[in-house]
Order: sequence, then C-alpha cells, then structure tokens
Amino acid sequence: MYRFEDPLFLVLLMALPALVYVHARRSRLGSGAIRYSDVESIKRSDVRHTGRRRHGLFVLRIIALAALVVAFSRPQTGVSSETVRTAGIDIVLAIDVSSSMLAEDLDPNRLEAAKAVAAEFVESRLNDRIGLVVFAGDAFTQVPLTLDHSVVIELLAQMEVGMIEDGTAVGMGLATAVKRLQASDAESQVVVLLTDGRNNTGEIGPVTAGQMAQALGVRVYTVGAGGEGLARIPIDDRLRGRRYAQVEVDIDDESLREVAETTGGQYFRATDREGLGAVYEEIDALETTEIEVQNFTSYGELFHYPLSAGLLILLLEVGLGQTVFRKLP
Repeated sequence: MYRFEDPLFLVLLMALPALVYVHARRSRLGSGAIRYSDVESIKRSDVRHTGRRRHGLFVLRIIALAALVVAFSRPQTGVSSETVRTAGIDIVLAIDVSSSMLAEDLDPNRLEAAKAVAAEFVESRLNDRIGLVVFAGDAFTQVPLTLDHSVVIELLAQMEVGMIEDGTAVGMGLATAVKRLQASDAESQVVVLLTDGRNNTGEIGPVTAGQMAQALGVRVYTVGAGGEGLARIPIDDRLRGRRYAQVEVDIDDESLREVAETTGGQYFRATDREGLGAVYEEIDALETTEIEVQNFTSYGELFHYPLSAGLLILLLEVGLGQTVFRKLP
C-alpha cells in the first residue's frame, strides 16, 4: 500500500512540460554569436552532434526536478495488520463410551462414527475453547477446556469402549460437563451430549443435570445416536470368540429432549453416519462465534529514495556541464 503524505506538491509536476517548451523554443531561435578569425577548427568538429548531446543535460535536469517534487510529496509505504477479537464460546463434548456404542447401525459403529464427526466439529471451531468428557457407568473429564484442538482430536481418537466400567450414566456425564463450565467466563457455554441409550446408573439423573445446566446458563444440545428397531452388536466370548447379537435400539428420546428444551438447546436424532454429521453441522451453525476485526496500517517514509536520486542527477548534470559539455567562454 502506497500513498503521498503531501500530494499537493505533485501539482508542481505540471510545470515541467512548460520548461520543456521554453527550452525547445530557445533551441530553435538559436543562441548569441561570437566572431572568430579562423573557424576551420570549428568546422572540423561535429558541432551538431555536440549540440544534440547538450540536450541531455536539460533532460537530466527535468528528471532531477521531477524526483525532487516526488520527494517533497513524501511517498510512504504502508504495512497493514489486523487485530482479531472474538466473543468465544466454551464447548464441552460429552460422549457415551458404553458397550452398546459398538453397535454397527452407524458406519463402522456408533462410537467410531461419533469420534470422526466430533473431530470434524472440533476442527471447525477455530476460536472456541473445547473440552471432552467421556461417560459409561461413570464419567470423567478427558480434556479440560482448551484452545489446543489437536489435543482434543488426539484424545478423541484414543477413546474406546472399556475405558470406564460399563453402564450408561447420562446424568453423570452431563453433570460432569456442566461442572467443567462452572468457572467459564465465556459469553456462551455449551454442552453437546451424545448417547445411544437411557440412563441406568449414576447418582444424578439427566433431568436433574439439565436443571443444573439451566441454573448456570449452560445450553445443552443432546444427540441420540442409533438406528431404528434392531442393531447388530459384537460380543467377545473367551470360549466362543467373537459373535454378534441383535439388540433393540433403546434411546430415551423423551428425557434427552426435555434436557435440551430446559436449557434452551435442541434434541437431535441421528439414525446413520450422514445424519450424525448433519447434526453436528447444524449445531455448528447455531453456535456462531462473533469475530471483530480491527485493521491497522503502519506507514514508512520513502522520500529519501527520490531525494537522493534527484540530488545525484543534479550533480551529474553540473559535472557534465563543466566537463564534457562545457560551453566555450
């Protein structure tokens, strides 16, 4: 970015064509005459060639004057920068890792689909702090709120069934996530809770945990992950090896919807991998982060370049005029 601090000086450039006109007119009219007793030496010299070269001095003078005018107008270059201020959102993902999450009605199974879609969601939330809570028969914080999303994504990938005693403590999972947000000073606090079952253990029920979230101003989005009817789930038997069983999908839509509505959030049902991705995309669109950008431009002076060039050209013109193109006295 370039600009002139004193652009009015550039008006002086309009005078240069007038100087060229005056010089050309004087050249056509000729100069004064002087008498010599013998002009043979002058005839032998290429006066016309020398005269034409003397116009070069005038050209140098015009260029020097133009450079000085540009220097007086103070050319400057600017370097732009910006300061980004965000109204950040603190988000905690609470994900079920109970054994039923191995059901294969989502591709390749519920847990792997949830991990992949959650990782994409984390990558899209560039300016928000994100935490991770896992729950099954109990709940614990896997990642506290952080802007280091690579850590969240890495630990998402490491989640697996069996890392917690089996069961489905939905209320404890939600309560743990809400507790992580208790000390948050962000303008908006959000929990995204994903489960494939109904609460069957834990000291706190989902509705009670939802009331806790409401009291703290935490908005909860609940997601029920699973198809309809029966789902195939692998069962590992020490004697018979791995076998598959058909289990009935049992998601507590009613309590999950109540929790979401109590806190001002929404309940979503994802019956396949594509539907689960669409759910997270919708949550991403609902929870937008406000970004305020302030632009600044810092200018540096460039006048010394044309000033130096103009002075050097003037010195060159004077030097040539006193030597190579010196006039006869």
